Amino acid sequence: MSKLGSAAAAAAVCAIPAQSVLAARPPLPSERELTFHALHTGERVTATYVSGGAHVPNALVEIDYVLRDWRTDEVMQTDRRLLDLLYVLCRRVGSKAPVEVVSAYRSPKTNTQLAAASRLVAKRSFHMRGMAIDIRLPDCDLKALHRAALALKLGGVGLYSKSGFIHIDTGQVRRWGA
Repeated sequence: MSKLGSAAAAAAVCAIPAQSVLAARPPLPSERELTFHALHTGERVTATYVSGGAHVPNALVEIDYVLRDWRTDEVMQTDRRLLDLLYVLCRRVGSKAPVEVVSAYRSPKTNTQLAAASRLVAKRSFHMRGMAIDIRLPDCDLKALHRAALALKLGGVGLYSKSGFIHIDTGQVRRWGA
């Protein structure tokens, strides 16, 4: 089975109502769309990943593919809560730009290589579980984006000023970086 085919099979399992991690907040709209630009591959996708309150399997396959480990070409199902977190974050800062993706899914092999080269890479990174993404928004100041992500209190938030991106994940609430 092709990598895209196995991603499609995984996404088909997700054809359930899109209950959000953000349920305690004002309800999310029943139609949710995100646009990604993967900086390392140049790939772009705009996808309505929730329609009528339910996840859209084909859209999720497209998103998962663009957010794959570009070094190994491995695809992982992205945590659907992470997509909702990104959706809310983009709305909070008023961004109309594509989410520029520095890093999303990382295979264990890639993560091990990166961790060996830098102490900034967690050995048990949420990236390996499809629960983390490193991003920037070209129409939003990086520190303002960081503050907005922190204010959501929905997971880990790291600021990497020198590299020009923030990290967000759906793990426990914590913060780091400068």
